[in-house]
Amino acid sequence: MNYKLLEKELKKRTKIEYAWGRKQNDFFDRNTNFIYKISSFEELQKKLESNFQSKPNFIEFQNYALNRWYNFWSAKAVEAAFCEHPKVKQHSNLKDKYVDFYISEIPFDHKTTVFPKGFNKSVPYGHFHKRELIEWLYKNQSQQQRKHLKNRIFIVLVNYENDNKHWKLKAEILWLQQIISNYLTTFDLQDLETFYFENKVVKSDIIWAVK
Repeated sequence: MNYKLLEKELKKRTKIEYAWGRKQNDFFDRNTNFIYKISSFEELQKKLESNFQSKPNFIEFQNYALNRWYNFWSAKAVEAAFCEHPKVKQHSNLKDKYVDFYISEIPFDHKTTVFPKGFNKSVPYGHFHKRELIEWLYKNQSQQQRKHLKNRIFIVLVNYENDNKHWKLKAEILWLQQIISNYLTTFDLQDLETFYFENKVVKSDIIWAVK
């Protein structure tokens, strides 16, 4: 993967306001699944115009597609950064929604998320109460197609310069790549949090990405 090129494309999206306008749902997902095949921001904009410009809810579809595209390609880069490390093996089924890769033979999904305002606690509190934050993330995020209670590593983004711009850090691919590499170098199974969800053992952890 060309991290520099992808970072350049993702940063073009950060110049436009980040607004969903609605919760993620399967209907809007189905109508914007073309985002998986387009890595160029200019091509994405052309596709949006050709598909939705004549529709009365064009802005709604545009915002939805822009956000899905941005989150998807950032996630692809993060996954690639994990899989480059010798401790990590990529899952053979790339469409498996529960497993992205294996770390020390343990299967994991990954999710990059901004520090959640809904947690109603400070970032330092989240640092010192990792287990509480992870449990909150499982219960409150990843609805619809991405919802599951399996092993997951959360990359939590924090922008101390502007707490309304945490989301822009998803475009900092080279920076995230280094943070992931540092995490994996010191990866220890004993540092994982263990939960029991639906009578199954679940392993999880947080990687903090703070600027």
